[in-house]
Amino acid sequence: MNPLAQELNDQLAQHSPHVLEMLSDLGKNLFFPKGILTQSAEAKEKAHKFNATIGIATEKGGPMFLQCIQDKLSAFDPKDIYPYAPPAGKPELRSLWREKMLSENPSLRGKHFSNPIVTNALTHGLSVVADMFVDRGDHLVCPDMMWGNYNLTFGVCSGAIVKKFPTFTVTGGYDIDAFKAVLQNTAAEKGKAIVLLNFPNNPSGYTPTVAEGYAIVAAIKEVAEGGCNIVAVTDDAYFGLFYEDSMKESLYGKLANLHPRILTVKLDGATKEEFVWGFRTGFITFADGNDYENEPVITALEKKTMGVIRARISNCPHPSQTFVIEALRSPDFLQQKAEKFEVMKGRALATKRVLDSGKLDEAWDYYPFNSGYFMCLKLKTVDAEKLRVHLLDKYGVGGISIGKTDLRIAFSCIAEEDIPELFDIIYQAVQDLS
Repeated sequence: MNPLAQELNDQLAQHSPHVLEMLSDLGKNLFFPKGILTQSAEAKEKAHKFNATIGIATEKGGPMFLQCIQDKLSAFDPKDIYPYAPPAGKPELRSLWREKMLSENPSLRGKHFSNPIVTNALTHGLSVVADMFVDRGDHLVCPDMMWGNYNLTFGVCSGAIVKKFPTFTVTGGYDIDAFKAVLQNTAAEKGKAIVLLNFPNNPSGYTPTVAEGYAIVAAIKEVAEGGCNIVAVTDDAYFGLFYEDSMKESLYGKLANLHPRILTVKLDGATKEEFVWGFRTGFITFADGNDYENEPVITALEKKTMGVIRARISNCPHPSQTFVIEALRSPDFLQQKAEKFEVMKGRALATKRVLDSGKLDEAWDYYPFNSGYFMCLKLKTVDAEKLRVHLLDKYGVGGISIGKTDLRIAFSCIAEEDIPELFDIIYQAVQDLS
């Protein structure tokens, strides 16, 4: 093991031994090298005559660039676009995102947590979690209505065993008892669990009520108190898009500093929150289980995260970080976000009005939804994949089939006035196949 990795592990062993136990074998071996990047950072501070360290080309005291590109980006200083961004992300962006987290999550106030580290969007953050905390055979606890890419990231790539529980009770609430039972079984079998909390949920579009949120937190704490190490990951990709009765903040704030055996990891990003999907700008933020500031633990986790980012992708794109900074600093940012939120809410509520009209009930039920981008139909009479193909071939309408009965509809990309027609077409296609 590299001495730098051992040094970080020693810090964890002294200040939070349970976090050390949570790390995968790869996680234990991760470190941030004192190599080119470290030496270049030192040179940036002290090399006042010539700086012949980092591998970029310079010209006239700044980064070299092609004018045909700069002409399209002339609003931005070349130094904020072309050089490599720091391995943990631009410091200003990290600070701004932390301020945003605090303003939007009141339960985070007074808690101790790291500065967000920039990732190449949220999927990359999931991959970082898998690298750092998942060994082959570890259990990933998540609902049966889950984003399919979790299987690739955690199952195929890292060898985790996905332990699913029913998302909803028969009466339509979040199935806390089923979640707790699977978590307890994992605790008994492995003594360690990775819990994935994705709200608003993809594919169902559901966010728990405030009471359900407290119950989820209570269940995690109870299992941790029984001796299980828990990595609680909040996948907050669709954060902020809460339209009806639900929690209005991430469970990260309630789980942070809750118990020494709970490490909470927040994954979020500008990707969907700020409607910049192609920017690929996300964040990973850690909170350990101690109710006091535990800087050595946070430092060790940050350095290991920087190490795996360095190993896998070197660093994250610079221009998109600059663009997000400009958005967060804009005086129009909050107003424009609020306007887009109302558009999204209008689409969600229009979808619910159509589904609650009673005219289409013979074809399907629908799962609870109150947030996010999606909702799911539960088909009564036809196979979901056959319906999906028929909708494409005959009507030119796209949806996502999940299993035999479920069809996911992204109301996020359908204009409010077109939603009744969309469901009329889906209903007609069901009739065709029936």
